This record gives sequence, structure tokens and C-alpha cells, in this order.
Amino acid sequence: MAETNLQVLLRRRPVGAPVPEDFEIVETPVPTPGPGEVLVRARFLSLDPYMRGRMSEAKSYAQPVPLGGVMEGQTAGEVVASNAPGFAPGDTVLGGSGWQRFSCVTPARLFKIDPGEAPLSASLGVLGMPGLTAWVGLEDIGTPKAGETVVVSAASGAVGQVAGQIAKIRGCTVVGVAGGEKKCRFVTEELGFDACIDHRGDLRAGFDVHCPGGIDVYWENVGGDVQREVFPRMNDFGRMVMCGMIAEYNDTQVRPGPNLMAVVRKRLRIQGFIVSDNGWPRYPQFRREMVGWMKEGRMQWREDVVDGLRRAPEAFIGLLKGENFGKLVVRIG
Repeated sequence: MAETNLQVLLRRRPVGAPVPEDFEIVETPVPTPGPGEVLVRARFLSLDPYMRGRMSEAKSYAQPVPLGGVMEGQTAGEVVASNAPGFAPGDTVLGGSGWQRFSCVTPARLFKIDPGEAPLSASLGVLGMPGLTAWVGLEDIGTPKAGETVVVSAASGAVGQVAGQIAKIRGCTVVGVAGGEKKCRFVTEELGFDACIDHRGDLRAGFDVHCPGGIDVYWENVGGDVQREVFPRMNDFGRMVMCGMIAEYNDTQVRPGPNLMAVVRKRLRIQGFIVSDNGWPRYPQFRREMVGWMKEGRMQWREDVVDGLRRAPEAFIGLLKGENFGKLVVRIG
């Protein structure tokens, strides 16, 4: 039997938290690459919180996935056929597109990678978009300096684990926030953070103990109660790197925010960013530095691997509930 293109489509737009019925799984013919395109067979699919926004038709920085369209996501795999210079069948690549087995993509953000540098799945995490996000956000906005205190929310997740380790390499005291004793132990014992606060416990007491001198850089991944506890503790000239707020992605009403008068009084910098704005042109530089840290043993990472594309919807739903431990990827059989 000829191979088909297994795909996960957006069947309907969620109200609140997504449910399995919001997705549809279909099999279609394998596509044929057009002029200038590359046909990529996915081996791993990245699942990331930003995808919740793509399921909504609310105005955002990117167009939503159309109803009946393939769910958006990045994959790593190999080239099957190519009509683009510089890519040939058998090349290992990062940059396939969508929750699907095969995709036709242009070379604009397709990168040939060395499969000997690290496991292929790592190119969707520590060496992929989450790692690049952490690197760009700290370099451009957080600008951590030796001796400063950096707090990273969702510290055991794909972005947080990299952001915190880069801050440690820069000579900072790094405090993570994660959910549960197991994740907090991973953050301190394996990632090397100085401390980790369990957001399921007493946040105020945790910050009193671990950030007595205030916070210089806050990496925002979650929003909600953690953000409200951090904001009053920001030091003068502190920087808040606004990467995401997963705790609020399924909200149907906007939550009240903090009084921002302190931004003026403390001269705070609060900046949101999207890695696609200026991150991908710097990907080769990022990857070189990151691979160097990995070889030196200075950069650790953890993955949560789900087997089978058909399980992607349930895995994604669990991601939004914090059920994953580490970078969530789907191994496509």
C-alpha cells in the first residue's frame, strides 16, 4: 500500500481549554513539491504553547490556523525530494511544517543540520525554536549581568530550562519556578539553578527566602499568580522578558493586571518579543554557541517524547495543563 500523509486538522475553535473534538485526523496523498520547494518527511514534531493562540481567530501577531487546516508546528526530519538549490534527498533538516508526516516547504527557514551533533529531537528543543527563544530574549532584552538575580517561570519547560542555564553561564543567581517537587528537584539538581520555588505551594514565602534582595531579570512564561508575586519585587532598572503566559491562554476573560506605576518609579523595562521577528537569521550563530555548551557539559536538557502523530492532540491538551516534563515532542512513526 502506498504511504499516505497523516495529518491533524483544526476541526473547530476551542472555547476555553481545547478538547479532543477540536481536532480531526485524516490521511491524504503525499504532496508533490512545486518549483523552489522541498518535500520533508517529519520524524519529530514540536508541540509548544503558542499553538493555542493559532487555534483562536482573535487578532494576534500571526494568522490563525483556518478551520479544516493543518495544525501549525515545526518538524525535524529528512528531505525526500527537492526542487530547491542546496537541498538534496537524504539531507537532515529542521523546518518542516505542520502536524503532518510530509510537508512541502520553501528554503527560507529550512536548515540543514548535522545529525551527529545531537539527537534529532533536540533540534526542536534546546537546539530549536525554544532554545533560540531563550537565547534571543536574554541577549536582547534580559541582558543578565554577573551577580544579578534572575527568576525564570516554567523553569523545567522547553524555554525555561535553557533561559535559566544561559543566565547561570552569564554568572547570575538563578531562581526557577516550577510545578511540583519532582520538577523543582530537576531544576536545581540537573539544570544547576540555585533554587526553585514550587508554584503549587506558598509563592510568597518562596520568594521571601530565595529573592531577599529583589529580582533584576524576570523571564515570563506563565503569567497569573507568579507574575503578580514577582512584579512588586523587581529592582530598579529591572527587565521583564515577556515570552508567554500559559496560565492565561485558555481564559475567556482578561485577568486584572498589576498597577504599572512602578514601571516609572523603578525605571523597569517590560518587553514582549516573538522569536520570528529577528531570531531565525541568527540561528547558525545560536546553534554554534549552544552545541559548544552542550559538548562542555554546561547545557542540559530534558525531553518528554510521545509516540505517534495520532496522540498529538491529547499531548497538546496535557501541555496546556502542565502535564509534560521537559520539551514536548512527538515521535512520528
